[in-house]
Amino acid sequence: MDAGTVFATVSLTMLVNGIVLGLILRDLPAELRPSAIYWLIGTLLIALGCTAFAFGESLPRPVMLTAANGFFVFGLTAYLRSVQEFHGVRPKPMALAPAVIATACVLIFSSVYQNFGIRLVVVSLGWAWLMVGCVRLLIIGAREDKSLSRKMLAALFIILFIYSVVRVVVYLSQNPAADFAVETGANWLNLLSPIVMTLLPIVGTTTFVLMCGDYLRRKLERTASTDFLTGLPNRRALVDYGSEMFVRARGGIAELAVAVLDIDYFKTVNDTYGHGAGDLALIHVARLLRAETRKNDVVARSGGEEFVVLMGGLDERETIATIERLRLAVEETDFDPKAEGISITLSAGVASYRTGDASFDDILKRADNALYRAKTLGRNRVELWHAAASSLERQTLH
Repeated sequence: MDAGTVFATVSLTMLVNGIVLGLILRDLPAELRPSAIYWLIGTLLIALGCTAFAFGESLPRPVMLTAANGFFVFGLTAYLRSVQEFHGVRPKPMALAPAVIATACVLIFSSVYQNFGIRLVVVSLGWAWLMVGCVRLLIIGAREDKSLSRKMLAALFIILFIYSVVRVVVYLSQNPAADFAVETGANWLNLLSPIVMTLLPIVGTTTFVLMCGDYLRRKLERTASTDFLTGLPNRRALVDYGSEMFVRARGGIAELAVAVLDIDYFKTVNDTYGHGAGDLALIHVARLLRAETRKNDVVARSGGEEFVVLMGGLDERETIATIERLRLAVEETDFDPKAEGISITLSAGVASYRTGDASFDDILKRADNALYRAKTLGRNRVELWHAAASSLERQTLH
């Protein structure tokens, strides 16, 4: 089998794969559709490049070479644009420069100054630049998204990058003639190249679709564990985070402190100014709590006007100081959505992990008891849970 036959076979396979991707485009959500469209364009362009190599013998050779290599490099450009769209990255103004330069060099060094070596190096540099861009975005995104599909797609680009480097080294080491033809069977690399080129349009397309599916799954998981109004973790996520931190605290790996914070007189805000103002108050407090806590602290809305903060690595004094800082931030930051003079304050209860605690819920209950004491003592204050105080309160209730 010669290289032309291989190019013809793989181009047909790529076209079929592209058609399948086109058919499922409408089933993708709007936010993923631009990325999928660019991936589809890249697949079709590379398929056209293979077609040009397979059936372009009737064309003038410079035209065929320029068209085939142009389709390849612009196809990789479309792949990079697809990855950028997936990650919400805007393309740079000169995004098309590698493809334009590579295509122009192929035209010049196949018609004016015939030189296979220069064509090979310039086109390979263009490929490398585009593939490195894709790998960089996929690896950066992997810091938050560790899905296997993402790693596989990055691996495909890395394999193609390595192959393009090896291809240049092998061809140049053989001192090819200026009119060397890659579409013939004169060299084993001529047969291998079209096969390797199928990795992205075929295997890569499947992997890209899987990556889109992983994205949708994660989005559903985030929606199920996120409070729709404030964007903070909801009670379901709070229990998950708290349980994980509790296990670490029980194993002696890290301290765990829990603070339950409640907006004072929130019902009055709702009744007096309307639920719209109440919603704005919740968003206002959520923003301040998130801004005033550390990156590794967990701030959640547990329900109604109640928030919970999970903190690790702080002793009792540092924990109280942190929650007091949150209370002051809310008290001292103006909240006046309709110039109504609404003031917002917080009451807070704090409890820490104690030897003998059976679950995260034990700490949460103690923090809630401390919150109750803060409210009974006048509100807009922070109270630390103490066994003696809790015992006295129970006796008073009875």
